[in-house]
Amino acid sequence: MPTKTQQGPKPPRRPELRLPPLRPFPGEGLEPDGDYDGLELPGTDLSGEDGSGARFLDCALRGVALDRTRLTAARFIDSALEGVRGTGTDLADAVFRDAELTDARFGGVALHGAAFERVVVRGGKSDFLNFRGASLTDVVFEDCVLVEPDFQEARLTRVSFAGCSLRGADFTGAALTDVDLRGARELTVTRGLDSLRGATISPEQLFDLAPAFAAQLGVEVRPR
Repeated sequence: MPTKTQQGPKPPRRPELRLPPLRPFPGEGLEPDGDYDGLELPGTDLSGEDGSGARFLDCALRGVALDRTRLTAARFIDSALEGVRGTGTDLADAVFRDAELTDARFGGVALHGAAFERVVVRGGKSDFLNFRGASLTDVVFEDCVLVEPDFQEARLTRVSFAGCSLRGADFTGAALTDVDLRGARELTVTRGLDSLRGATISPEQLFDLAPAFAAQLGVEVRPR
């Protein structure tokens, strides 16, 4: 008799990013609610700038410094961010749509309330990303290191972690749909194991997470 095909989680839809010919950034810093269209920012230092509510359309940010930069509710649409770095960057309520982030190095970045849609995050290392209450739809984390990411109360739909190290993640109160964790090279969850409903893990990951699941259920495990 024919066997029923096992269906896994639906894969994320990747962005189709094709940047047009770009103009150089004028180098005058950011402005709140600024409109940046078709620009290339190579190695620009935007540390401490205020670009709250700014819109980046068809832009390429390469090697840009974003330390303590305020980008609250900024929008990055059809844009590429390559080798950007930032500590204490404020991206709360920001929107990333049809975007690629490559080899980023972030630390303590605020992304609470942010919206990611059709985004690839490839390579790089990020510590203490705050995704609380964020919405991630069709997002691929690929070959990156995420140290203690906070996904509390976040909504993840069609999200995968291919070749990633996910260390000390917090999924408390998160809502997961078609989240594929099987490709993660390293997976540790410190809080929110009961919110992993809607995620798919491998048998090996289940074995690694078994002590945490037992502790979550109040089950004591002892050798005979």
